[in-house]
Amino acid sequence: MTNTQDNRIRIKLKSYNQDLLKQSCNIITETAKRTNVKSVGPIPLPTRRKIFCVLRSPHVDKDSREHFEIRSHIRIIDIYKPSSQTIDSLMKLNTPAGVDIEVKI
Repeated sequence: MTNTQDNRIRIKLKSYNQDLLKQSCNIITETAKRTNVKSVGPIPLPTRRKIFCVLRSPHVDKDSREHFEIRSHIRIIDIYKPSSQTIDSLMKLNTPAGVDIEVKI
């Protein structure tokens, strides 16, 4: 069990746009398949919602309000026993703009 824990790369992807997130997950999993490495994921984590309440009129009508929300989608991909070729190819990937990528080794 400790051997697999030491030889693992965990990639955490965050985005407001779900379509861009799917594209970048597909790019990463295809790269792992090309280098013959076992990958698990993408694992979807719960979507976080931020709701903002704004007054429609700044001076009158306190009862008239408008709600806006921002959803942040999160996915995790684990790559087990990566080779140096896998790490090099992951570093050279062109992912879409708007996707935040965290890599933990």
